[in-house]
Amino acid sequence: MSFFWPELLWLLAALPAIGLLYVLLLRRRRKAALRYSGLAMVREALGRGPGWRRHVPPAVLLAALALLVVAMARPTMRITLPSQQRTVILAMDVSGSMRASDVQPTRMAAAQAAARQFVSAQPSSTRIGVVTFAGSAALVQPPTYSKDDVFAAIDRFTYQRGTAVGSGILVALQTLFPDIDFDLRGNDPRGPANDRRSGRSLDTSASGAQAPPAPVEPGSFASAAIILLTDGQTTTGPNPLEAAKMAAERGVRVFTVGVGTDNGEILVGDGWSMRVRLDEATLRTIATMSAAEYFYAGSALDLEKIYKSLHSRLALETRETEVTALFAAAAAALVLVAGLLSILWFNRLL
Repeated sequence: MSFFWPELLWLLAALPAIGLLYVLLLRRRRKAALRYSGLAMVREALGRGPGWRRHVPPAVLLAALALLVVAMARPTMRITLPSQQRTVILAMDVSGSMRASDVQPTRMAAAQAAARQFVSAQPSSTRIGVVTFAGSAALVQPPTYSKDDVFAAIDRFTYQRGTAVGSGILVALQTLFPDIDFDLRGNDPRGPANDRRSGRSLDTSASGAQAPPAPVEPGSFASAAIILLTDGQTTTGPNPLEAAKMAAERGVRVFTVGVGTDNGEILVGDGWSMRVRLDEATLRTIATMSAAEYFYAGSALDLEKIYKSLHSRLALETRETEVTALFAAAAAALVLVAGLLSILWFNRLL
């Protein structure tokens, strides 16, 4: 727990003094009572005294004062609460390898069915956008509150050649931050990087892109997230790890979902054949870099469970929240309790 005004907590030091003053007042009353003659006769006439009960209302009132002091310091706590408004970008792989049938009926059909379930489970306050990627990436449905529009976009998926996971992440980022120039040709405002087998490096030397805002903590942008679903390895486009770094620096979580079985499947075409395998290592790294999670889907049922799990994660967010009202309400309740006990036991208000 932290406080906006911690200096006010010094007022708690006054509470022991109040308790001491209460004790001194009780002793003063005892001394005044000793001045009366025939004290034993008076006690016998009055019956048994209130005993320990007379100390309860003042003690409860003192606790209420302590809570009020804490409330004045404006306490904050990290609390997990439902997020009210958020944007989710579904980045879906539509490469030819999604034809594989190791996930029944096909990887693509299973992914589409699970995505529809996920969209259906989202609250009306969630905007959902859809990005597809293969050799390149495109925004096929801008973020919208209309689930019917999202369903229509999912139903329109068509197979394409190549797999550019990095492009899918960049287009999703460009959708979330339209004012930032994420060079979709493979350029990055932070300068050149070495070419890698998994995709082209991100470089701005030729584009002259404007420098992005200062990086933030990964996962801190709680109002938006990207869900990336793919079944293969990057064959073209920007390096996906550098694209994931850009997402992490914007605080956007990239949840990754790998589709396929352990052995993959051999696809056969007109005079060609290829084995499509899942690059789990890269997907795990993307999720870790952006403070998100990686999920493996080896069957259509796994996909459905994954999207349900993602829904529960996206529906809640942990953030620093001021809880002054809670302490003030607790203090008010204690004041009422002290007053009621005093009336019930002694027919007077404190």
